[in-house]
Amino acid sequence: MTVDTMRDALLWCAVINYAILLWWFLIFSLARDWLYRLHGRWFRLPPERFDAIHYAGMAIYKIGIFLFNLAPWIALRILA
Repeated sequence: MTVDTMRDALLWCAVINYAILLWWFLIFSLARDWLYRLHGRWFRLPPERFDAIHYAGMAIYKIGIFLFNLAPWIALRILA
C-alpha cells in the first residue's frame, strides 16, 4: 500500500466517521425524547445522566476520529 493510498483511505475514514457523528448529533438533538424512551426500555437512567452519557460518547468518538484518522492523515501530509 502506497503512502498516497493510505492518506486517501484515512481521509475517507475521517469523512465517514464525521458523517456518523453528525448523524448521531442530529438524532440526539432532534429526536431526543424518542431516543430517551427507546433507551428507557432497557436502562433506568434519569434524563440528565442520559444526556451526559451521550455528550461524553460524542466527545470520545470525536477524539477517536482525530487520533486514529486525522492525526495520521496530517502526519502523512507532512511527509509528502
